[in-house]
Amino acid sequence: MKPEFAICPSLFAPASAQDGILSRLRIPGGILTTRQCEAISQLTDQFADRSVQITNRANIQIRGMQTCLDSETLNNLQKLGLASSIESVDAIRNIMSSPTAGIDRQQLFDPRPLVREWNDYLIAHPNLAVLSPKFSVCFDGGESVSVIDRPNDLGLSAEQIDREIYLRLYLSTGDRGDAPHDVGVSIAPAQVLAVLVALTEVYWDYTCKNSHLNSQAKSRKPRLRELLAAHGVEAYLHDVENLLTFPLMRSPKSLENPNKNSYKHLGVHAQAQMGYSYIGIVIPLGRLDSTQFRGLGNLAEQYGNGELRLTPWQNAIVPNIPNISLEIVQKGIENLGLSWSANHPYSSIVACSGITGCKSSATDTQAHAKSIALYLEQSLVIDRPINIHLSGCDRSCAQHQKSDIALLGVTVDGKEAYQIYVGEEIADVGSKFGRSLKLECSTESLPNLVAHMIEIYQSQRISNEQSFGEFANEFFNEMSIEALGKNVHA
Repeated sequence: MKPEFAICPSLFAPASAQDGILSRLRIPGGILTTRQCEAISQLTDQFADRSVQITNRANIQIRGMQTCLDSETLNNLQKLGLASSIESVDAIRNIMSSPTAGIDRQQLFDPRPLVREWNDYLIAHPNLAVLSPKFSVCFDGGESVSVIDRPNDLGLSAEQIDREIYLRLYLSTGDRGDAPHDVGVSIAPAQVLAVLVALTEVYWDYTCKNSHLNSQAKSRKPRLRELLAAHGVEAYLHDVENLLTFPLMRSPKSLENPNKNSYKHLGVHAQAQMGYSYIGIVIPLGRLDSTQFRGLGNLAEQYGNGELRLTPWQNAIVPNIPNISLEIVQKGIENLGLSWSANHPYSSIVACSGITGCKSSATDTQAHAKSIALYLEQSLVIDRPINIHLSGCDRSCAQHQKSDIALLGVTVDGKEAYQIYVGEEIADVGSKFGRSLKLECSTESLPNLVAHMIEIYQSQRISNEQSFGEFANEFFNEMSIEALGKNVHA
């Protein structure tokens, strides 16, 4: 039977990419067992390119397959909890939660039971397969490693009101890739599942009324933000409240979107559990070979509690390590060719699949990102994470959020090059990458350019607390871009 390729891939409906067939595994909450790590390693060894790709939703992608997975393999993955027991809902996006849920010393509420309950609800309701596969829900327990600023349709973040814990509701009311917005609703933990069900039912009804599901099975399904744009947040919440047996608790809205430190999880951190720590591991461009992936799973089994956690920053965590075993685990990570330093160049470099994996890309972003990381490692000591985002086209698939330095792939005179953007605020009308430096850089000069910009920042910033984005907003407005270009090409 000829495979049916999807735009948004899952295990049962993979996508066709430049480098072969692409499958995606949903990992609710980003938590894997050692046994699951071994199964994923075997999967990529047998069917794909022997590499494991962590996505920006803490999913797993298997790339480079030359054939679709057979029914026996899919059945085995279902038994291991790596695929939904109901095929039709497997494509719905991953359920996100903080990678330090349950172990974070700052946590107000452990969201892991809610992750399991919501995943069970999805599996038990195959009618929800009519929803967009991009439908996404996020649970944030108030951890220091927060995920509430990640792009999701629905977000629930723990807060404390009069010594009681509630979960504040966030909805995706902005553009693609924007953080969800606080809508002024606080929910008691015991009522969260009921509210989620009602939120989803209203969205489901809107989808059924606005999609030609029977005649055009492949038609694009409406996103939740389209419902919100068409009817407004208050009308949506009114419809939701009509399905509940209790009123929604209203509270003042936050005036600002959440903006968290994305790399707090890297390195060694003490857990809430006395005598235990977790180690956040840098995964270069989110990709591991199967031997490394097995190795991390084995370290988790031998020295932790058998869990490996994935992060939406495409890194990994080994939790629940007795403090007396930290040095052994650190050495084991080094032996796998990996690092746990938040200041390692790879800690915050993000790149899409590039021309090797996507026909829309103008540049080989993966190779160029590696060149930048190698050059920085050899020529510069970085004293804080600098988020560098390489995108082969303006779709910005690898990272929707703003970055410190954005490099947009283009073609100039038939050769690969990059347009350079910097800064935290979007200064150019229509630009989602930041402030354009009006400079196109060749791939050969790119590592030097990036290193030079970071050197300027580290030597001329006001204080160690000034972020690269804040510095760029002030400095790169005034400096001579022509001089920067000359320095790079010298």
